[in-house]
Amino acid sequence: MKNLKLLAYELREDTIDIIMSGRAGHIGGDMSVMEILTELYFDQMNISAEDKDNPDRDRFVMSKGHSMEAYYAVLARKGFLELRDILKNFSRFGSEYVGHPNNKLPGIEMNSGSLGHGLPVCIGMALAGKMNHKDYRVYTVMGDGELAEGSVWEGVMAGSHYRLDNLCAVIDRNHLQISGNTEDIMAQDSLDERFAAFGWHVIHVLDGNNTDRLREAFEEAKTVKGKPTVLIADTVKGKGSSVMENKAEWHHRVPDEKELEQIRDDLRKRKEAVQ
Repeated sequence: MKNLKLLAYELREDTIDIIMSGRAGHIGGDMSVMEILTELYFDQMNISAEDKDNPDRDRFVMSKGHSMEAYYAVLARKGFLELRDILKNFSRFGSEYVGHPNNKLPGIEMNSGSLGHGLPVCIGMALAGKMNHKDYRVYTVMGDGELAEGSVWEGVMAGSHYRLDNLCAVIDRNHLQISGNTEDIMAQDSLDERFAAFGWHVIHVLDGNNTDRLREAFEEAKTVKGKPTVLIADTVKGKGSSVMENKAEWHHRVPDEKELEQIRDDLRKRKEAVQ
C-alpha cells in the first residue's frame, strides 16, 4: 500500500506534465480523484492492457470526464497509452487526446463529460453482466457537483431495483465545483441518507485520499449482496499542493511559472514523506 501512496504522487506529477503540455486541464479534480483511480486500477480491478477486450474484464467509466488528465496518467502507467504520445498531442487540434474520455483510445469504455451519463450507462453494463451470468464488476467515478443531474438519480433508482451488487459507484466528494462550494449551489450534506433511502449500500470514506481506507471500502463493497454500493469519498480538491488545495478557482486552471514551481516542489516533498 505504501507503493500505491507513492504512485499516486508520481501520477500527479505526470498529470501536471500533461496539463502543461496542452496548456489546459481540470487540475483541481485531477488531484482530488488520484488515489481513487490508483486504488481501482492498480489494486482492485481485473483489467489489463494486454487483455483489454476480454469480455470478463471489469468495467470502469469516468463519469466526471473533465478529470481526464489524471485518467490519462493512470492509463499510461497501466500500459494502455504512451505518456510521450499524450504529452505530444494532448489538447492539439485534430488529436484524439482531448480533454474528456474518448473511446477511440484503448482502455476507455465510453465517452463522457456531459455530467450525469456515467452511472446510467454503468447500470446497463452491470445489468448485462447479470443477464449474461458474468462475474465482472462495474465501477464509475462521479463528481459531487455532478449529483445535481436528474439522470444520476434515475440511475440510482434502477441500480437498486435490479439489485446490481456487481456495481460500485464512487463519489469524489471534494465539496467544490466550478461555481464554488457544493453546499451553496445544490446542498448535498445528507448523501449517506439519500443513497440509503434508494436502497444502496453506503460506505463513507472519511479520507478519500488514503489508499488504505479506499482499499478497505472496495473490499467491503465486493461482499455486499443484493444491492449496489456507493463509496462517498471525502477528498481535497487540488490535493498535493497548498497552492491549489480547497480552492474552487483551481477547478480549471493552468499554473503560471511561479505556481508551477511551488506545485512541483510540494509534490516532491509529499513523495519524500511517503517514502
